[in-house]
Amino acid sequence: MDLKPNEHLDIQHLLEDLENYRPKRRGWTWREKKKDLEMGPFTYQDSSTPLENSVPLPSSKYFGDIDPQPDCVITTEIASGRFEDDIRRMRMAAWHGADHLMVIRTAGQSHFDGLIEGTPQGIGGIPITRKQVRAQRKALDYIEEEVGRPLNYHSYISGVAGPEISVMFAEEGVNGAHQDPQYNVLYRNINMVRSFVDAAEAKKVMVWADIAQIDGAHNANATAREAWKVMPELLVQHALNSMYSVKVGMKKENICLSTVPPTAPPAPSMKLDLPYAVALRQLFKEYKMRAQMNTKYIESSTREATVTHTLNLLISRLTRADIQSTITPDEGRNVPWHIYNIEACDTAKQAFVGMDDLMSMIQLKEDGYLHDRSREIKERAVLFMEEVLEAGGYFQAVQEGFFVDSGHYPERNGDGIARKMDGGVGYGTVYERDEDYLAPVTAHFGYNNIAQYDSSLVNNPSELINGCTLEKPEKIIFIDELDESDNVHVRLEEKKDLINTSKIKPEMEWLGDGIVMLNMFIPKSKRVAEYAAIEFAKKMNLKEVEVIHREMMHPSEGTRVELKGKVDFTIDENDLVIPPEPEIMSEDQIREAVEKNPLRIVAGTVGEDEHSVGLREIIDIKHGGIEAYGIDTHYLGTSVPIEKLVDAAIELNANAILASTIISHDEIHYKNMKKLHETCIEKGIRDKVILVAGGTQVTPEIAVKQGVDAGFGRGSKGIHVATFLVKRMEEMKNED
Repeated sequence: MDLKPNEHLDIQHLLEDLENYRPKRRGWTWREKKKDLEMGPFTYQDSSTPLENSVPLPSSKYFGDIDPQPDCVITTEIASGRFEDDIRRMRMAAWHGADHLMVIRTAGQSHFDGLIEGTPQGIGGIPITRKQVRAQRKALDYIEEEVGRPLNYHSYISGVAGPEISVMFAEEGVNGAHQDPQYNVLYRNINMVRSFVDAAEAKKVMVWADIAQIDGAHNANATAREAWKVMPELLVQHALNSMYSVKVGMKKENICLSTVPPTAPPAPSMKLDLPYAVALRQLFKEYKMRAQMNTKYIESSTREATVTHTLNLLISRLTRADIQSTITPDEGRNVPWHIYNIEACDTAKQAFVGMDDLMSMIQLKEDGYLHDRSREIKERAVLFMEEVLEAGGYFQAVQEGFFVDSGHYPERNGDGIARKMDGGVGYGTVYERDEDYLAPVTAHFGYNNIAQYDSSLVNNPSELINGCTLEKPEKIIFIDELDESDNVHVRLEEKKDLINTSKIKPEMEWLGDGIVMLNMFIPKSKRVAEYAAIEFAKKMNLKEVEVIHREMMHPSEGTRVELKGKVDFTIDENDLVIPPEPEIMSEDQIREAVEKNPLRIVAGTVGEDEHSVGLREIIDIKHGGIEAYGIDTHYLGTSVPIEKLVDAAIELNANAILASTIISHDEIHYKNMKKLHETCIEKGIRDKVILVAGGTQVTPEIAVKQGVDAGFGRGSKGIHVATFLVKRMEEMKNED
């Protein structure tokens, strides 16, 4: 598949011959870091190889549309529940700089007792099916060619099906995965022995496939009642999983600690979180860091989440982040809208690029509060680990409720998660291997007794069966859809009117779901405003209206309300009347042209019109007006008679007249344009002067019919007018 930037990703084509697709590569890929990278007018130090195709930050237009990429991997986390829609979101995220595409689930996968095939969408999350994984890895293989950078695909190896899932991930080219037996024990009540035995096997398979591992320790400060108090425990959980992975055989550079700053404003987050980050990096300097933002204290405000994200990004730059996660406000309001995935990626990119080379200019203090507090956190963690050992080990400590107790160690509040060694899901399902146990597979933890069958195959046990699925993917049995009514083909058929047609429908989560979002201010209290907003939305004919955010501006003066709802209609692209895109010269091109051919203009708001703001924004340098390009501007004010404007142009030998006209009753704005044109004819200058009219009610086509050279309506900027003036001047010179 050859992806074209101006074409939709063809999901139907992607699914063709899926049973025979094999991933291009396996294993995790880090960014290629660059020093002294020159882009546009700047040189970057903390950067990586630029993308071949990307969407730069909006303000990049001022700097030659450059799109510098930070030095760390950027994550986006996707959970729409429909893998075909997730693929489209992955493509958008990759264009905005994400190279760690993480498919998360809400609840379902960790509860599975076996590997699921097919796509049972409605069971509570995103099941990890072979078809989903293969389709998404196939899509990413094409998308990474489009953006010019390897893309890491990621999901979860958890639940009692962990070993089976790890094998499937290795077979299907998954590059990163969460794997932490403590997560199973503490949060899914899976039996301790079963969880750690499964983890050994799963981690061994990950080692073979070179899959980067992210742990689950961050769930402690997302679960504890007071997250900032469990920092010593977080270090202990990181240590347990990291060393367990090392003992299984995993490379330390593939072990990534999932680090989460424990607080968020209005707490003094930097004072609490930075010492913890320093302690973590010092204690685990041999390992990679996957920095995530705080999610426990996220509410439904996008602004609040973005500020927390940015503060967390500052901590990442002050310490270290090899992978930077980008959680979105979806956590706080369950609105998985793909625009927030993109905005979170852009927030990370913008913050990191803005902080480029920061650590060459500042240094964290090695004495005082920061040093003392980070040392204290480490000391408390060591004491915590010692108590775990004294209690009889990890299993006994969990049984006694040591973990996720919100007390600041050694304080305990008695609210830890206690699990029984002889209980939980999968209890009694672990058996000692027979002495002649045989496991003729490529990646396997423990003994397999292959020597008693063929001593020459000790280092390659799968040769006994002529290769296993890890080496010979043709042995994989691919199962397609099992559910006749709930599968990707049915969903695509339902949306066929919107796929590769001219029909358009808005979407938030899934293709053509019709969901839109509204913002409104209601001058009432929060409770009244919420229900009033719902009624307004219903009267706009939105269906299934739901409030997703409400925020008091003042107890009695009003409330901001954010809603979502559905439209139940489509529009046809062919029925749209779309004017041509205005041609805009670059700022440098305009300045160069004005230097060669100086421009002088007179401007004013005409007739009885006292509005001045719009015209001043077009001409004033402060607002990016035409003065910024060296155009000599003479502003005559408001309520300027047409004759005065024309006489001023004659007196000053102006090249152009800019007439602003906002009032439109009785079509007075168009009548004034016509009068301007006719007055210039009467005074004998019409062929020597450019006439430009503008205002919020001006339609460019109608303006030209009144005799002026151009009309500029709502949304016009100084650069639009300047571009027209320069080009029209050039045309007039050629006509002469």
